[in-house]
Amino acid sequence: MYTRAKWKKYAPLFLLMVPGLAYLIINNYLPMFGMIIAFKDINYAKGILGSDWIGFKNFEYLFKTTDAYIITRNTILYNVLFILINTVGAIATAILLNEVRKKFFQRFYQSIIILPHLISMVIVSYLVYAMLSSDTGFINNTILPIFGMDNISWYSEKQYWPYILTIVNIWKGVGFLSVVYLASIISIDPEYYEAATLDGASRWQQIRTITLPLIMPVITMMTLLAIGRIFYSDFGLFYQVPMDSGVLAETTNVIDTYVYRALMNLGDVGMSSAAGVYQSIVGFVLVIVSNYIVRKYNKENALF
Repeated sequence: MYTRAKWKKYAPLFLLMVPGLAYLIINNYLPMFGMIIAFKDINYAKGILGSDWIGFKNFEYLFKTTDAYIITRNTILYNVLFILINTVGAIATAILLNEVRKKFFQRFYQSIIILPHLISMVIVSYLVYAMLSSDTGFINNTILPIFGMDNISWYSEKQYWPYILTIVNIWKGVGFLSVVYLASIISIDPEYYEAATLDGASRWQQIRTITLPLIMPVITMMTLLAIGRIFYSDFGLFYQVPMDSGVLAETTNVIDTYVYRALMNLGDVGMSSAAGVYQSIVGFVLVIVSNYIVRKYNKENALF
């Protein structure tokens, strides 16, 4: 129980906590009141509270169309693919960086691979456009003619975009994730590798029997945390990179972009709110479940 002396002792820490707590309440909790919009037929003249209550009709309209299936499918499949490929790519990159013995070059390579993570997705979208433009794109004007292939209208052909989005996501995300894994690899006691070398283990055997098992807790936690946000997508990746092309919607539309388009293009506040509530509830369940799994794993393995 806190006495007056303890309150006085920790008062500076509580004061430091106030700005962050205020931001959390204003930015994360107060907007939850807006969930009521998903259950109302919004009339701006009457206001949110005065608008007619329609229950789950916004949700019914959403799930009666094919939109709910498409955005849910795309959101889940893309994120599962990103988690798998980025995890494998980041671990491989971290292991390769760890093999660089000169500190200067190791830091140089780290800076290079983490740079895409710091670039705005708007800029990335124009870099992609410079590669894929039908008229002036590098691929259409330089690469395809080498193989005797005709120009491809990339922004009108939806079948290519699962690969394009995956490549862009890998290019932008693997570098940052690899630094996290590199930090865990560097923390491994060198004596393990020295003992393995004395036993005649090859470098690959050391990676397979020492490096990967010892960083497995970090891999597990990072993966489970990513699973917890599997219903949330990178809005910039799915909206900016395809240049908001309606032709590509079947393969690029996810829950985040659907909510934005429903609000901005259709002006349907109720249905966009319903999609947002659907995303939040499922995301909340996944966060709770993944958090439970992480805690259970940590407790069984005494990680913390």
